[in-house]
Amino acid sequence: MFGNKDKSFENIKDAETIIGPSIKVKGNFHGKGNIIVEGSLEGSIKTDSSLLIGEKAKVKANIKAKESLINGLVEGNINIEKSLSLGKTAIINGDIVCAEISIEKGAKINGAFTMQTSDQEKETKKEVKNLEEKNNSK
Repeated sequence: MFGNKDKSFENIKDAETIIGPSIKVKGNFHGKGNIIVEGSLEGSIKTDSSLLIGEKAKVKANIKAKESLINGLVEGNINIEKSLSLGKTAIINGDIVCAEISIEKGAKINGAFTMQTSDQEKETKKEVKNLEEKNNSK
């Protein structure tokens, strides 16, 4: 459907919400399941699972998801807990925060980009800080 062979998105067929190519909606979509956007959406998107935005989709929304594959236009800030994949037709006008990213040649990003640290990295930094504090107190 999206022309991407990314294995992490194979379960998207179990989508809870699908906004088809001829659909234009305004609203806030908050849920736990997978979401596919092929049409136009204005509002916000939040899911505890995967978000796929199709090649011809137009999204004016702030996005929060576990993982996402974007091939269309997004005007808004994007916050992805794990991995973000941008296809060659992706256009992002907004800030991005994610733990991992892959960007195909041709994708366009107009905004700030921040890599968030994973839970494991946060825990390691905390342990190092604790060890340094113990060593400094001796």
